[in-house]
Amino acid sequence: MRVLIQRVTQASVTVDAQIVGQTGPGLLILACAMRGDDDAAATALAGRVARLRIFRDDQGRMNRSVLDTGGTALVVSQFTLAADTRSGNRPGFSSAAAPDDGRRLYERFAQALRDLGVPTETGRFGADMQVVLVNDGPVTIWMDSADRA
Repeated sequence: MRVLIQRVTQASVTVDAQIVGQTGPGLLILACAMRGDDDAAATALAGRVARLRIFRDDQGRMNRSVLDTGGTALVVSQFTLAADTRSGNRPGFSSAAAPDDGRRLYERFAQALRDLGVPTETGRFGADMQVVLVNDGPVTIWMDSADRA
């Protein structure tokens, strides 16, 4: 799985003019399941995200996680994180998981965050969504389950 994590003061996702999920302060997480990903990868990545120390401590250093701060998360599916731009001007998305697998892994990732104690809302998988956010810092981090040690 690939995720793009943004530390936010607030974020929301809207579908058909209705807010379907929101967060703040906390994390906006854009998530993409890749071909070959499994439940274990989604769960492990959720753990890495929940423990990622990108929130300020009392000295102003990034030394606290969303778990430490009591923050919340908004997870939005975004298959375009699988974009392959190595040739031509049109990105390819063949490395993204098939839609059924993508949905299952996206939902597994969000549930794993909840299971770890992070209050988590989601967008709507496969929908045309509008995302609004106030990036705090700004802090934006890219993580990929394939990169774990």
